[in-house]
Amino acid sequence: MSDHLTAWDDRTESVAGNGVAKRAIPGAGASLVRVVVPAGISAPAHSHDHEQFVQVLAGSGVLETEQGRKPFSAGSVFHFPAGAWHAAEFETETVLIETNLAAQV
Repeated sequence: MSDHLTAWDDRTESVAGNGVAKRAIPGAGASLVRVVVPAGISAPAHSHDHEQFVQVLAGSGVLETEQGRKPFSAGSVFHFPAGAWHAAEFETETVLIETNLAAQV
């Protein structure tokens, strides 16, 4: 059983070669992931087999989807249905919270 109360700083951090840092809280049907993206990083177009919501806590950049390119900043929320491609450019250091729902089978 997982703790009912936790802190992001208590979660193990993984850092990719490009400096993107992640801390995750797994659940039975969804997971939360805190992501810190350094300024100047670009995420190439990709999709997931699961639905995803992303809350922007701090930072700014440009989101690209089939609906075009749109700027984002703190307070923005992204919603990606399963299979929806998306890409992003991060202009400033950006802190995100991803909610990843279990893939539908």
